[in-house]
Amino acid sequence: MNDLSFLDTAVAACNEQLAAAHEADLQALGGQLARRGLDLERVLAQAARLEVAVPSWGFSQGGTRFGRFPIAGEPRGLEDKLQDAAVVHRLTAVTPRVSLHIPWDKPENPREIKRLAGELGLGFDAVNSNTFQDQPGQRLSYKYGSLAHTDPAVRRQAIEHNLECIEIGRQLGSKALTVWLADGGSFPGQMHLRRSLDRVIESLQEVYAGLPANWRLFTEHKPFEPAFYSTVVQDWGTSWMIAQALGPQAFCLVDLGHHLPNCNIEQVVARLIAVNRLGGFHFNDSKFADDDLSAGSLKPYQLFLIFHELVDAAEDPKVRKARPKFAPAYMIDQSHNVKDPIEDLIQSAVEIHRAYVKALLVDRRALAVHQENNDVVMAERTLKAAFDTDVSPILAEVRRRAGGAIDPILAYRESAYRARVAEERAGGGGRDRGVLG
Repeated sequence: MNDLSFLDTAVAACNEQLAAAHEADLQALGGQLARRGLDLERVLAQAARLEVAVPSWGFSQGGTRFGRFPIAGEPRGLEDKLQDAAVVHRLTAVTPRVSLHIPWDKPENPREIKRLAGELGLGFDAVNSNTFQDQPGQRLSYKYGSLAHTDPAVRRQAIEHNLECIEIGRQLGSKALTVWLADGGSFPGQMHLRRSLDRVIESLQEVYAGLPANWRLFTEHKPFEPAFYSTVVQDWGTSWMIAQALGPQAFCLVDLGHHLPNCNIEQVVARLIAVNRLGGFHFNDSKFADDDLSAGSLKPYQLFLIFHELVDAAEDPKVRKARPKFAPAYMIDQSHNVKDPIEDLIQSAVEIHRAYVKALLVDRRALAVHQENNDVVMAERTLKAAFDTDVSPILAEVRRRAGGAIDPILAYRESAYRARVAEERAGGGGRDRGVLG
């Protein structure tokens, strides 16, 4: 079903139905912003620049450690996932790229997949390696680690897998490799705490040597799970150490769910910006250091504060001098156990966009004055003034101007896309993303 014209018809019908109310809301918001010295058209232009990648593994119904509950019309393979990704992008207008997880979504013919993606209006983001699960037919096990394993043969297998991911990504037009390791120990004494990190760095140096000149390598940290005593890459400091050891193409990736409860993630972001090693994000939300909830569903203020740091850095001459092309990679990474995966990704894309646009509204000159004067109340009020602004009309207008939906969920449901693919894909069923990523 590469022909998605019926979706465009649903978008047009819904937009026509909502147009009058939307235009009134947009005009009212424009007047409000003008009183604060902000130009609506300038904000709209900035808001239209945001791009967020979607994960290939995010289009099947996710699961928990106790099982999964398949939804009708699940993708039968990568081609179906690309079609679903095209639906999300046509509705939200902010998700033009797909991030592949290898080997879950390893393309048999990368060039043909790249061609299909292009026809659907999509490109490819970072490729993600997988050395945290044993795959069918795999010669050696990762039970006791991969890049940190004591056995050089296991490390070699993991290195070769990452190099294969780079080659696949190169054929797809990707420009980055993301590495998350489950390596660690569940009991004291199980592994040598220093030597295990040394082995990871030595292994990644071989992977790094295989990067094309215009690529980046992202290492992702996670404090625990499945190694409950000591995870090798357990925090941003260790990720930074790895990046420093590898070279200028190595950066740190921040997964919002991969932190201990109540961690000040925006400060982690600020620190990585300061050392010029912030590479990108995996967006989701978290209650207990998990990473499977829709972005912005629990902690929208935290998401806003993270984007505040990002926008502030993008406007800082010192940051621009250190990194003239400061452009962190943004991707959604979440599971969908009870929601339609497409609706969940739409919701997250909208909430990420919302947090970014709110961050654009911060009066940074006033904030700097209040910070210098140690005026705690006024500094906080300055942030809250931006956060409390309902920017929904801006998001909707960005989507409308790009051919998307004023209300993406409404248009999606009006299109009956899920019912259509349920009939077309009957008897299919996608690969479960697992529960470790």
